[in-house]
Amino acid sequence: MKLRRDDKEAPSEDQNTMTSVHKDKAAEKGTPSPTNPSSSSKQSTSTRKQLPAVPDADTQLNLASKMIDKRTSTPKGNHSYGPFFLEYSILAEYNQLEKQKLPGVYVIPSARSALFWNGVLFIRQGLYQEGIFRFSLFIPENYPDGDCPTLVFDPPVFHPVVHPETGELDVKRAFQRWRRNVNHIWQVLLYARRIFYKIDTKNPWNPEAAVLYEQDLDLFKHKVAETVKLCKDKIYDAPNSDDPHAIRFTRYDPEVHEDSRQRLLSPKKTIADSNKNAQTSGLSWMTPGNSQIFTKDDVCNLSSKLSETP
Repeated sequence: MKLRRDDKEAPSEDQNTMTSVHKDKAAEKGTPSPTNPSSSSKQSTSTRKQLPAVPDADTQLNLASKMIDKRTSTPKGNHSYGPFFLEYSILAEYNQLEKQKLPGVYVIPSARSALFWNGVLFIRQGLYQEGIFRFSLFIPENYPDGDCPTLVFDPPVFHPVVHPETGELDVKRAFQRWRRNVNHIWQVLLYARRIFYKIDTKNPWNPEAAVLYEQDLDLFKHKVAETVKLCKDKIYDAPNSDDPHAIRFTRYDPEVHEDSRQRLLSPKKTIADSNKNAQTSGLSWMTPGNSQIFTKDDVCNLSSKLSETP
């Protein structure tokens, strides 16, 4: 009897049962079940070590948003730093200010908050000559992505761009939009100094001062002299704040200030002066007819010995 082709190829029911039992036992023992060569090659390829994929833009924004302090984030500056990064940024700004060395500008951050700075401005020439103007600098909490800092003179200064009642300087005249990594706090202080040398009367905050400057310069100078005198008379008054870093002025006391005064007036010895050789200094430290070199101290000792001999 001949078997049909279908009977040869079709597995019996007992064979199917044995195959399923074998797979179940292999799964229980943790041994892999036999697979065809094509599937094993695919599995070995997929187990190779690969670098993680670069996060997409949305994922990066989500990670960056975790560093944003929600308390200081505003619609105008929704990328403001957290407290730690904010303080670090302000300290970097103060470091830049020290390197600029603005003439006549002295400022120090408050002992209680880095967002508040105490300052004083000395004017040495021009219409506001001899002026000593105290000011306070307020940095917004969403710095550097928010509005520009606020500068307030105390007492108010008679000037076209200074508010006559509050003493606030029109900073936005120079910084209409504060741009991060472009505008810096030292530039605000430079602008505050520049307004006393270059008077701008367009869109004034003090219309009286602007009109007098354009139409009656003598009366304007009289008003300026009054505000300079007022600020100088109040220079020794105690600051309105109990901040330990508030700038205080004391009257001259020789016992306290004379030593510091002499050090300021005495010329500083530079490294170039100490490194001058005999040719540049005009002195020769060699005895005629002798090539031995000696120092200046040796000359002094020799002179003293010669003076002591009878």
